[in-house]
Amino acid sequence: MRVAREYVVTGRVQGVGFRYFTQAAAARAAVCGWVTNLPDGRVAIVAEGAAEALERFEREIHHGPPGAIVDHVEVRQAAPDARRTGFSIR
Repeated sequence: MRVAREYVVTGRVQGVGFRYFTQAAAARAAVCGWVTNLPDGRVAIVAEGAAEALERFEREIHHGPPGAIVDHVEVRQAAPDARRTGFSIR
């Protein structure tokens, strides 16, 4: 079953390679979507794929790359979009 989730990651997550880490984590988990920095210092992510793949992906973003400090990850369910492919950095 294909599911989608939106994440907002809070902490020291900008300037530490978090977006590139997220893109690599998405490739490892075989999920699609996008990641972007927000003006307030947080990072927003939309990810979609098999439920098990999203669980693996979510575990990785809770830790982040070396140098990141993830204080909180807000998770919301989203509507899957069959047109979504790949994983991009915005």
